[in-house]
Amino acid sequence: MSKPGATSDDTRERVGPRSGGGAAQDGPSNGSLVLDARDVSKSFHQGPVILEVLRGAALSVAAAERVAIIGASGSGKTTLLQILGGLDQPTRGQVLVDGRDIHRLTEKERGELRNRAIGFVYQFHHLLPEFSALENVAMPLLVRRAPVPEARKAARELLERVGLGQRLDHRPHQLSGGERQRAAVARALVTQPKIVLADEPTGNLDGANAESVFGLMLELNRERGTSLVVVTHDTRLADRMERVYEIEKGRLSERLMPSLRRDEPYTGT
Repeated sequence: MSKPGATSDDTRERVGPRSGGGAAQDGPSNGSLVLDARDVSKSFHQGPVILEVLRGAALSVAAAERVAIIGASGSGKTTLLQILGGLDQPTRGQVLVDGRDIHRLTEKERGELRNRAIGFVYQFHHLLPEFSALENVAMPLLVRRAPVPEARKAARELLERVGLGQRLDHRPHQLSGGERQRAAVARALVTQPKIVLADEPTGNLDGANAESVFGLMLELNRERGTSLVVVTHDTRLADRMERVYEIEKGRLSERLMPSLRRDEPYTGT
């Protein structure tokens, strides 16, 4: 593993945005970017000590691209994902989502951009317990004031697509862990976002359910062209993505990947 700033056969550090000069050939051109994070840093004060969680992270994601972010527990993966989604503010840096600087928007504008362009999937499903699967999945469309029949129709179609057509009226406690996570994936995709940010989406699932949920995300990525940024601790899962980044000591580095058989099923731990 390379130290920050070093280059090896296995890892190269991304310390800034790709230039427009044509030298960088390892990623998408700026015209196709859904997400473009530049020089993102985050620090916290712990008494007299300044804790640097992120140091100049840069990440560009094109339409329909699949990217994984790996790293040890506490390395800053979730902090970075929250900043990319506008849920947390960076100490320094810029995050463009669909061409707009998400951290320069008002809270209302930021919420509207998230609702339109970003889907979130978490390790815990965060379904609302008092609502059915259909109502949970329709919720993002109702938030943007879509007509109720239209929102319910879109939610029903997507739940059927993820294999929950017979569970429409079931509340979360009536669903299995895998079913709840599939409903959460459907909720993230119902608005047809440009990009889905997923934080350990299979972390609480056994091998079979993990494969089902992750396979579903990849399938919908191919069908709908939705970009994926997936935070995970599991390198076998990450290796099925197109690009893999690693966070170490606050630095985000892109790993040079060997030829991988990305269609192999993920079997869990």
